[in-house]
Formats: sequence, structure tokens, C-alpha cells
Amino acid sequence: MSLGSPDTSVLLNTDVAIVGGGPAGLMAAEILSAGGVQVDLFDAMPSVGRKFLLAGKGGMNLTHSESADRFAERYGDRRQQIEALLKEFGAAEVRAWALGLGIDTFVGSSGRVFPTDMKAAPLLRAWLTRLRHPVAGGPGVRFHMRHRWLGWGDDGQTLHFQSPSGVAAVRAKATVLALGGGSWARLGSNGAWVPLLAGRGVAVAPLLPTNCGFDVALPRETTVPSGLLPVQAVPARPVGWSDFFRGRFAGQPFKNVAIRCVNAAGHHFERKGEFVATESGVEGSLIYAASSLLRDEIIRSGHATLHLDLLPDLPAERVGREIAHPRGSRSLANHLKGRLGLDGIKLALLHEVLGKEAMNDPSKLAQAVKALPLHLVAARPIDEAISTAGGVLFEALDADLMCEALPGVYCAGEMLDWEAPTGGYLLTACLASGHRVGEAALRRLHATSI
Repeated sequence: MSLGSPDTSVLLNTDVAIVGGGPAGLMAAEILSAGGVQVDLFDAMPSVGRKFLLAGKGGMNLTHSESADRFAERYGDRRQQIEALLKEFGAAEVRAWALGLGIDTFVGSSGRVFPTDMKAAPLLRAWLTRLRHPVAGGPGVRFHMRHRWLGWGDDGQTLHFQSPSGVAAVRAKATVLALGGGSWARLGSNGAWVPLLAGRGVAVAPLLPTNCGFDVALPRETTVPSGLLPVQAVPARPVGWSDFFRGRFAGQPFKNVAIRCVNAAGHHFERKGEFVATESGVEGSLIYAASSLLRDEIIRSGHATLHLDLLPDLPAERVGREIAHPRGSRSLANHLKGRLGLDGIKLALLHEVLGKEAMNDPSKLAQAVKALPLHLVAARPIDEAISTAGGVLFEALDADLMCEALPGVYCAGEMLDWEAPTGGYLLTACLASGHRVGEAALRRLHATSI
């Protein structure tokens, strides 16, 4: 896509223009600036690293300490492409980089790696200081805020930006695009770059939510399976919980549970953890971990089913015995609480899904406690997702992440076609891709200057 330029003034000429001030763009800027070239970084927001800062509010998870092989597995179908980047800049390099900024890190009980103060802001401040004022001297990175990228001019080379003073043009010897995915648009990642690249012949997969929540729909009657096969029931109620459940339990967590799901291709997911009931469904760490499988199954068949084990630490036989134990004059609620500790949101969910008849059938109830089916009918909107799948296909790029259709234009970060769970994997891959394109663009600039 190109733009005319009747009212466009040339803002500057530079060695490298970086579009996007998230972790991938900042890492590319660091590599290039340290290599002695002039870097100008443009971002549509008033300041850089806004999503980085928000993601760090609950504790800045930088990376993960697990083995390199297990780490690489987290990237699923794109393992090969991301693993090649991680071999140059992986978890160990992330920790060393943070230490170079004066930020000590530690490994938490889950294996996740955090700054010792758990905060993102001190790291970002130290990083920006180093970018603006390199220790080794040389040109610091120049930042241009409130500059929204519009695409290329009629010459196909000049970058156009909507700036506070109008449309500005930038000519660069190399361009790094690090524009993010499509989630959290209020922080700058809105996917508006998709038609700009597609219009220049760069193949882009549709952006999809990942690490996201889902809407549920409850069937009129539910048959609880003894195995793990999806329940092929058509939801008969409107999407979402009953008014009672939503009013009492939306926002509350399901703690110490396990979920199991399998897609049409036979791929399984099973894990213990916790998640949260929302106004219309479910979200949280355990749901996010299974989100790609669930999302793809919904796309394929219109719905997906996960099976929820409400008491993962108890075997099914024990659960069956306790439920079948005579309860005398006690209510079912008191019986389940006394024998199994089932109450609150877990007990309410059993009522919500099973209904009165099945709740009073000890066999069906026991099966439901260990494998309660939840029908998911839609992923939550992409802007609510933590991250996105889809983006620029690796097949449209060379090994240095340069666009085959646009020599001298590199892509990095979440705008590439990959996805990963939370736990430091997203940030590490963004930094690794920024490192790769920074090194590659630097080599190309040096080669062309000889």
C-alpha cells in the first residue's frame, strides 16, 4: 500500500527506522545502536513499552528456567523457527541482559524468572537510559512518539507517519517493523499493519486470540462421559452462565482443579491449576495454557469441550464412595461439603451444569466431579487476549526475518506468526527476534557500506 505525498514533508534521513517501541523493537534498537548506526524509533503511543509495563504489574515475568528442549516445545508448530532464535538469545541471555542493566533476577517456585523487585518499570527506565546514552558512546537512539505508521509513499521506499504536526516522511537504509499483534489496542497493538504489509505482497496469517478466555453455553441436558472424548452436544441455552451463577460467582476462582481436553486430531491437554469464572465463561492461567487447542477446535467445529476435575487429588473410586455414603437427614450440600469439601463455586458449578436430576443421581454426580464437561462456544474478542496467534508468515521471510518481498524490511516480535503460553515465553521470543533482526540489519548495512 502506498500513499501520495502532496502535504508530506521529509522528517529525516536515517540509517535504520524502527517502527514499534515494544521489547522486540527496543532490542533491535539496542543491537543496532551499539553497532554504531543511527537509529530512529517511532511509536504511535506517547511512550514506549506500555504493554511491557502493564504485563509487569502482577510481577515482571522475564523468562523461564526450564530446559532448553522443554522451553522450545512451548512454541508448538513454530518450534523450529523460534528455537533457532533462542539458540542465539534464550533464557540465559535474557537474564544476563537484565543483569547488564543492573537488574538482578531470581527463579520462582514455578520455574519462572523475575526481577528481584518483581517490577517492570526500573528495568525499562534503565534500558531507555542505555539506549539514549550508550556507555560506549556513539549515536543514541532517537525516539519519536505519537508517530503512527501509515505505510509507504508512492516510491515504495519512504515511510509515512501521522505525527502531531501532520504526515511526516522518513527515508531509511533499513526498516525494522515491530508492531505487535492485535491484542490490547489501547496500548498500541491493534493489527492495523496487516493490510499495509499484505498490500506489498507479504503473506500474513489472520490474527487470532491466544492466552484468552472463552464463553460457555450450557446444554439443556448433559451426559457426563467416563472417558475424555468431547461431548457432541449442541448448546441449548444462550451463551453464558445463569443469572444466579453469574451474579454470585463471576470473578471468583476455581482453585486446585484440573482440566482435560482433546481435539479432533487427537491432541490432548491435561494440567492442574486454577482459573476464574467470568461474566460469560472462563479465563485464567489454566484456561490460557489450553487456549490454542480450544480455539482451533471451536474454529473447526463451532464448539470445544473441556472436562473439569474438581477434586484432582482424589481418585474417582474415593469420590464415588463418599458420594454414595448414606447421608441421613443431611442436605446434599452439607453431605458433599462434609465428605469431600465441595462447596462454594465448585458446588454451584455442579448444579449449573448437571441440573437437579443428575445432582441426585450418585453415579452421575460422582462422574461429574471428576469429569464435568464445559462447552466452550467462542474465544473472547482478540482485544481482550493477552497475545495473538497469526501474523507475518515465516515462509515470507528469510532466515534473518527480512521480508522476501521487501528487501531491507525486517519483522520482529508478536507480529510474526507464532504463539506461546504465558510464563516468560512470549517476552523471551520477542527479545530473541529483535536480537536477530538487529544483528542481521547491522550486517547488511555494513556490507552495503563497503
